[in-house]
Amino acid sequence: MKKVGVVICNYNKENAVLDCIQSILESKFKDYDLYVVDNASTDNSVKRIKEIYSSELILLENTENLGGSGGFNTGLKVAYKKGYKYLMCIDNDALLDENAIGNLYNFLENHSEVGMAAAKVYHLEAPEYIQQFGQKIDFEHFCTEVYYYNEIEDGSMPEYLYVDSVAACSLMVRSSIIEKIGFMPEENFLYWDDTEWCYRCNLAGYKVASVGNAKALHAMGAKNEVINTFPTYYAWRNWIVFFARHTRQDKLEQMTETFLGSLFQVTYEGLHTGSENRTKTVMLAYDDAIHGIMGKAGENRIFDLDYSDLPFLHLFEGKERICLEENAFHGTAQWFKELAADNGYNITWTSEAKKNIPTISICENIFEIEDLSLQKIYIDINRCIFETEEDALNIINYNYSKRSFIYAQKPVFLECIRKLRDKWNID
Repeated sequence: MKKVGVVICNYNKENAVLDCIQSILESKFKDYDLYVVDNASTDNSVKRIKEIYSSELILLENTENLGGSGGFNTGLKVAYKKGYKYLMCIDNDALLDENAIGNLYNFLENHSEVGMAAAKVYHLEAPEYIQQFGQKIDFEHFCTEVYYYNEIEDGSMPEYLYVDSVAACSLMVRSSIIEKIGFMPEENFLYWDDTEWCYRCNLAGYKVASVGNAKALHAMGAKNEVINTFPTYYAWRNWIVFFARHTRQDKLEQMTETFLGSLFQVTYEGLHTGSENRTKTVMLAYDDAIHGIMGKAGENRIFDLDYSDLPFLHLFEGKERICLEENAFHGTAQWFKELAADNGYNITWTSEAKKNIPTISICENIFEIEDLSLQKIYIDINRCIFETEEDALNIINYNYSKRSFIYAQKPVFLECIRKLRDKWNID
């Protein structure tokens, strides 16, 4: 009997999953069986896996897309019944170092206090930079903080970290604790399922570790909106539900005000930019969250993106030179420059303000700008523009509108959350 049951969950990533499979087969540690779960892909994933790797893995085909957690559980449940000492989850867009599986196995063998151990994850696009070395769950700001995010690997980091959670893209778990914490929470469908699972592991008295000598590369940007608001719905709904479930009773009001502030920000930005569909998805995700509606998103929850670059393009018209104040927001500045170039504008960029040269300043949030002189144009990292007197009025009204929103929504949020916590038997 092999020691580890390795499970890959795949959906419509035929090229990535083949690379992932190959990286696992090249592992120096051979005491494993490999299961690939296909989540009803509509591309050629199943066909190509069968053609190339049919003799080297067990392929499980779901008849519908069960999401990341449901897909993983299809394989985990089969492997669990086989009696492996350890189970492992690997994302289809991850690549594992040849020593990763073996080093995770050895770590768990030598650390009985640990229930889950995961690889140290690097950016696939920039392998010298850290994507994740474990996460901290922040119950003051109601978010997660990734350790060493985007820091360059210089050899000075700890050998391993005990953390609140790790990403499921390369995670090994003891089969013996499945009876105590269950399989991955399928009600999430995707996102926050690994955080919830890891947190259950900690609550059960086992540590969660991120292990430095187990290395993986992972693609970034899975939560970015590309075509529609699909990722936004699950990210928001499951984020709210996680903290509604696990926040202490005495912090519920603080949690409520924090989430309502974030919901207001999305709403106000959508009104300002005309991006209504993202706002609708977020508010419907919020409504589903506080009423305990989980699983796959229902009808009229996911919408096509209606964001437009047109409001930015007129900023380039008739301009040969623009002073761009990046203010350390290099990513947004780079996007802005590329937008000009991609649309045929030949702009000379300068960081030195001069008379008769328009100045555009990048900021974190235009609604917190105190300079209402209209001498500069402001763009924030969420791609809102402050350019006109009407924009200035939106900024002036922001704080009062935010207070009004929170005041109106707070009793509804709290009442629903308390009912859910009663249903969950949480004091």
